Order: sequence, then C-alpha cells, then structure tokens
Amino acid sequence: MNKKIVIRKKATFIFILFFGFNNLVQSQQVNDFWSHVRFGGGIGLGFGNGFFSGTLAPSAIYEFNETVALGLGLNGTINNRKGFYKSTIYGGSVIGLVNVIPELQLSTEFEELRVNRKYDAVYNLQDDNYWSPALFLGLGYRSGSVTFGIRYDVLYDEEKSIYADPWMPFVRFYF
Repeated sequence: MNKKIVIRKKATFIFILFFGFNNLVQSQQVNDFWSHVRFGGGIGLGFGNGFFSGTLAPSAIYEFNETVALGLGLNGTINNRKGFYKSTIYGGSVIGLVNVIPELQLSTEFEELRVNRKYDAVYNLQDDNYWSPALFLGLGYRSGSVTFGIRYDVLYDEEKSIYADPWMPFVRFYF
C-alpha cells in the first residue's frame, strides 16, 4: 500500500476519533448541565369580598452542588377589586439559594415587576404604570423538593409595593 494512503487513513481515523470523542464529551457535558437544573415556582389564588387575585410564577434553578443554587423566575399576576380597579403585574426575578444544612435554606431574591393598574372612572384616580423592585431575604425549612419559610423585602415601599407587608410566608418547590 502506498505510504501516502496509509498516512491519510491514519489521519482520517484520528480525525474521526477526535471529533467523535469531542462530541461525546460535549453531549455528556450538556446532559450533565441539565441534570443539575430544577424547575418549579409558585401558584397563588386570592379571593375576598369582590376581590380576586391570581399569580403564576414559574422558575428554574441550577444546583452547582448540594449547597448552592442560582436561578431565574417569571411572574404574572392579575388582580381585580370589583368596582374599584383592575391590575396586571408581570416581571422577573433572580434567586440565590444556600442550604446551610440539608434542612435549612437561606435565600435572596431580586424581583422587578411592572405594575399596570386601571381605576374605575367613578373614583377619578389616575391609572398607575410603574416598576416595583423587591429584594427578599428568606429563611426556610427544606424537606425534599419543598421549602416552607418566611422572607422579608428590604426594599419595601408602602406606597408602591404590590405586597401588603414586607414579611411574607412562602412555599417553594423544585423538581
């Protein structure tokens, strides 16, 4: 066999082996990435005397290890107080979680929400359209994929916050 042909075959074999191995490693890295991603979020419903509130807040976190996770979330809320106002609220958040021990979770979450509130004409109030930031520091008890706890909004503004109080209980889940 010609020496050039042998060299070409060896080079082709090495080329295929290298890129095949590289693709295998990359696909394992992608699969390894997704094995650390957890999806979850929250659902909220509130009813009262002529009042309705519904919230959908999906989120995803990446667990770097058993102690630290970082993620992103979306939030969409509709509020309606019959005969007074209707509001649509939407936005996103960045969340960091630290599991001091498996059962104890510290959290920090920065949330930025757009508030669009329309008042009924009877009240002669100007409609609201503004951004509402919140920075939550939380402490929770974690059991499996569910965490129960309380969080505090350090940026709470009584006039602009969409929440009634800076202290809020929470239930967080990730699967």
